[in-house]
This record gives sequence, C-alpha cells and structure tokens, in this order.
Amino acid sequence: MDISYEYYRVFYYAAKYRNFTLAAESLHGSQPNISRTIKLLEHDLGCRLFIRAGRGIVLTPEGERLYSHVKSAVEQLQSAEEEIKMFTGLHKGTVNVGASETALHLLLLPALARFKKIYPEIRIRIRNHLTMQAIDSVRQGLVDFAVVASPADIPDTLKKTPLTQFQDILIGGNAFQEIVQTPVSLNDISHYPLVCLGENTMSYRFYDSFYREHGLCLKPEFEAATTDQILPMVKNNLGLGFFPEKMAKEALTSGEICRIPLQESIPCRDILLVENTERSLNVAAGTLKDLLIDAFLSIRA
Repeated sequence: MDISYEYYRVFYYAAKYRNFTLAAESLHGSQPNISRTIKLLEHDLGCRLFIRAGRGIVLTPEGERLYSHVKSAVEQLQSAEEEIKMFTGLHKGTVNVGASETALHLLLLPALARFKKIYPEIRIRIRNHLTMQAIDSVRQGLVDFAVVASPADIPDTLKKTPLTQFQDILIGGNAFQEIVQTPVSLNDISHYPLVCLGENTMSYRFYDSFYREHGLCLKPEFEAATTDQILPMVKNNLGLGFFPEKMAKEALTSGEICRIPLQESIPCRDILLVENTERSLNVAAGTLKDLLIDAFLSIRA
C-alpha cells in the first residue's frame, strides 16, 4: 500500500491536538484541507480514524493504534531534520513566539532586533496574546515558547524561567498636577477616575489583589483592552493609570504625563519565559531562547 507520508503527517497533528483547526494552524494550512486529507487516508486504509464528540474529535480504536506508530515515526523524522539543521547553520528556519503585550514591549522586541541582526534569514512569528492565552499556546504546541509578565498561572507541566523584573508606576495627565507634589495613598486616589485593563487580564488580578491587601476595592472607571491603550487615555486626562515605568519614560520626559507619587509600594513584576520541555525546540527557536536567557542572566550576575 503506497500512502503519502503527507497523509500520515496530517493525521499526526490532527490526532495530537484532537482538533482539525489546530492541526491546520500547525501545518499552516486550512481546516477543509485537513478534513479532506483525513478522509483520503481513511479511504486508503479502509477504516474510520476519527469520530466527532461534542465540539471536538476522538480517535477510534483503529486511529489509536495507528497514532501509536505514526507518532514515533513523525517525531523521529522531525528530530532527524533538526539534527541536520544543526550542521547547516542558522540560515533558514522559523521561530513562533507567544507574548503578552507588556513582555513584548519591555523585553522581546529589543531582543528580536538583536537576534535579527545576527540571523537575518530566520523568520519570526509573534502571537500577541493575553498572558493566559500565551501560556495555553505553549501547552498546545502552537508556539515554541512564550514570554509573559507576571502574575501568571503556569501549570506544572510547563517550565518557567524568570528573565528580568519591571516596576509599574502611577501616572496621570496634566489635569492631575495637584497630586504630584506629595505622595498620595491608594485611598486618596480612589476619589479619582482610574484606567485599568479588563477583569479577564492578569494585570487586573494583580491590582485587585494589591488593593485588597490594603483594605480597598479596585473600581476602575475605564477599562482598556490592551496596555498600549492606557497611555493615550491617561494623556487625555481620562484618569490615572498604573503603567510600566520603562514604557512611560518617553511621555514623562516630554511632559505629556506626570508621575503620581504613591505611599504604598507597588510590588515588582517578572518577565517569564515559558516552555514545554517535553517538546524539543528547533535550532532557531533554541538560539533565540538562549539569547534571551543569557542576556538577562548576565544582568543579574
């Protein structure tokens, strides 16, 4: 029986994720093509490999048996390909990185600029996510690794490596100049409108916990969809906002915003690299990961 290896490769990803759409994303194809290939493979083998179950798919007994063999074969071939690439150098390849927005701006973008100078032919794909979406993309194998800001609920199945820390500050527009002279308390600023990320974000959870520790309730008047949106909202005097100090530096220097001194100390937050050590990285991804880790471990040393 002469069945194309590509059929088995498509079957491998469909069985791995139990989802045709995720398989299509991994193979950079379309869901209809995945479905069509599986039907062709089932026709050639003369049996059903998947059955639908709710919103997903499950393997039939025949599918489970086939997957146990195909998994070993495909992963050995992938390993062999990566071994060959080790000898050909970093002239080709793609790195898929998940990133929360804060981590993207504070750490990943400068690192990517350095990486591309050294390895200009490597393609970089960035998936800009909320923190938990970025972590989930690592778990599902949709990215090679993720770089996220704490706090982050990282399952024990994944490895996290702290890279660096950053500090948030309280900022306001020029309409709030009256409270920049002396430190104010969280209770004091509760009388002013606050701009914050939405309740579904880890940043919101961080500040909700911060407020509760001081016997207060976080009640933002404006909810931004992304960190990037906080700064222009503050510039336009819609309210005060907690914002990474490094990202606020240019606007502070230009006088577009002011720093509001706060009596309570805002805890530092970490930038974390998250990876699934059960999956091997390709050479390009491994090199970028090492660049990130080595650069920021040397800073800590």
